[in-house]
Order: sequence, then structure tokens, then C-alpha cells
Amino acid sequence: MNNTTRTALAEAIGTAVLVIGGAGTAIFATGGFEAGLSVGILGVSFAFGLSLLCMAYLIGRISGCHINPAVTVGMLVTRKLPPVKAAPYIIGQVAGGIVGAGLLALILSGTEGYFSTAQDAGFASNGFGAHSPGGFDLLSVAIVEIVVTAVFVLIVLSTTDESGVPKGFGPIAAGLGLALVHMISIPVSNTSVNPARSIATALFQGDWALGQVWAFIVFPVIGAVLAGAIWIVVGSRTSAVANRAD
Repeated sequence: MNNTTRTALAEAIGTAVLVIGGAGTAIFATGGFEAGLSVGILGVSFAFGLSLLCMAYLIGRISGCHINPAVTVGMLVTRKLPPVKAAPYIIGQVAGGIVGAGLLALILSGTEGYFSTAQDAGFASNGFGAHSPGGFDLLSVAIVEIVVTAVFVLIVLSTTDESGVPKGFGPIAAGLGLALVHMISIPVSNTSVNPARSIATALFQGDWALGQVWAFIVFPVIGAVLAGAIWIVVGSRTSAVANRAD
């Protein structure tokens, strides 16, 4: 198996697990099927963070564990990833997210009415206006998605810098960072920061989410570009100082 195929497959596996772990927790463990059984915002946030942390240790040595097109865009902007190598990442991420959401749909279909109940509840999709958990409008959603994506991508860019974090600790920072941004933004947008995750759940929600998913492609990408620009200005200087100190 060549490196391009290995990268795409690793990213697909990682993104599938992220969707199953994060969106799956939001669907199954927030009280939709059993009253009183809910892990709440904190539980869903940590489910996404732990999924990323585990996948980073599993596939990080293969692909770097982007499992998020926004991270790939950040890597492109900062030239940590050559443009010719980006396609396998994004293809793997989107395909893996869809597989992960499809497995959730298959599990839900095992009990009559559960799949349609999950669809009516949003299937863990992202939304604005009437489909925002807190009823936030498009402008509020745009601001939060751009800002939290920029914060998360900056964390990833820093932890993947050789002079940034002790070897082996990067996945912990990235996982906790993803949990943090979910805690902030779940009430506003149900938290995307990841176009592949948003596309996957929107496809299986099958109704309003498909009409709003564009926002959760555009805003995270803007946030990723912003993070890349900030890192070029700030992060490169940090690396240079560290190298001089050595």
C-alpha cells in the first residue's frame, strides 16, 4: 500500500471514530432515548476530545491525525503540508465521517422509530437560527465557529511544532483543546470546527441540516486560514527563539 492510500485510509478511520465517539455520544447519551440518561454538554465535549486524543496516538505516526479538513487547511497555510498531498487527507476525512455517521444510522435502525427520532432531534447536526441549540442567529454562529476553529487549529499547529511540546504530549493538548471549544460553542452551533463531521451528520439528518451545512464548511475554513496566518506571524518567531536558545 502506497503512502497516499495509507494516509487517506488512516484519516478515514480516524474521522469515522471521531464521528462515532462524538456525534454518537450526542445522539445516544443526551436523554433522547431514555429520560434522565444524559452526559450533558460536558460529556459530549469530552467524547469529541477523547476520540481525537485516542486517534492521534493510533494514526498520528501514519498521517499526523488531522481528521478534520480545517486542520488540513491550517497545515496548508503554514506550509506544514504541501498542496499536492492535501487531497488524500480531505477525501479520507469526508468519506470516513460519512461511514461513521452511517454506522450510527445503522445502529439506530435496529429499533423501530429510533432513526427517525434521531433525525427529528437533529442527528447531532450543526445549525443556526431555529436549529441552533440556543436559537443563535447566523452572525453569532459565524463568529463562534471562526473563533473556536482558529483557537483549535492554533493548538494543533503549536503541538505539531518540533519546538512546541514534549514528544508524545501533543495529542493530550489537542484532545483537551477540542473538548474546550465544544464546551464553549455547543449551545451556539452544536459545534462544528470540522466540515467533515458536519457534512456526515447533515447527510443522515436529511432535511434542514443539508440546507445549513454550507455555513459549517465556510466558517471553519475561514477560522483555519486565520489560525494559519496568526501562526505564520507568531509561531514562526517562537520557533526561531527556541532554536536560538538551543
